[in-house]
Amino acid sequence: MELIHILDIAGTFAFAVSGAFRAVKYEMDILGIAVLAMATGVGGGMLRDLLLGATPPAALTDTGYILICLAGAAAVFLAAPKIARRWDYLMAVDAVGLSVFAAIGAAKAEAYGAVPLTIAMMAMITACGGGVIRDLLSREIPAILTTGFYASAALLGGFMFVFLGQVQIPEGVRIFLTVGFTLLTRIVALRFKLNLPRVKALHASPSEIARAHRENGRK
Repeated sequence: MELIHILDIAGTFAFAVSGAFRAVKYEMDILGIAVLAMATGVGGGMLRDLLLGATPPAALTDTGYILICLAGAAAVFLAAPKIARRWDYLMAVDAVGLSVFAAIGAAKAEAYGAVPLTIAMMAMITACGGGVIRDLLSREIPAILTTGFYASAALLGGFMFVFLGQVQIPEGVRIFLTVGFTLLTRIVALRFKLNLPRVKALHASPSEIARAHRENGRK
C-alpha cells in the first residue's frame, strides 16, 4: 500500500494547489490562500469521516496532510505564474488524486460497514467534497455540478470497487483496479470532452411559463 500512500500525498498536494489558485483568482491574502488550499486538499476526506462516524477525522490526527496543504498554498503564493505555466501537468496529478481518493473513500466506507450505494457515494464525496467546499467558500456554483465528467468518474469508481468485492477480489487489488478504472474514465472524459446531459435554460421562470400557459388556455 506504500504506492497508494504516495499517490494519496500527491493528490492532496494537487488538490491544495487547485484550491490555492482559486484564492489567487479572487486576490485573497495568504490566509485565504491557506484556507482554500486546506479545504480543497482535505475537505472531502473530513466530510467522509464525519458521515461515517470516523471521528476525529484522519486529517485532524495526522498533521502531515495539513502540512502538505500548507506546502501547496506556499508554493502558489510564492510561484503562482510558474506553476500556472505547468497547469496541464498539475491536472494530470489532479486526475490521479481523484482516482486515489475515490478508491480510498470506498475502502474506508466498506470498512465501516456501509451498504454498496453508500460506498459509492463516499468515494465521490472523498474525491470531490473538497472542491465543493472550495467553490462554496469562494461563492461559486460547485464546478462538479456544471462542468466535466468529474464527480461521475469518482462515483463510477466507487461502484467498480463494490463490484470487485462481489466477485471476491482481494481488497488491495480492488483498490488498485478502482484507481485505474477511475483514472481511465476521467482521462477518456477529458480526451473526448464528455459531459452529462443538461437541461437548456428556460426563457422565463417556471411560474411565468405556467401563468402564460393558463392565460393562453383561456383564449
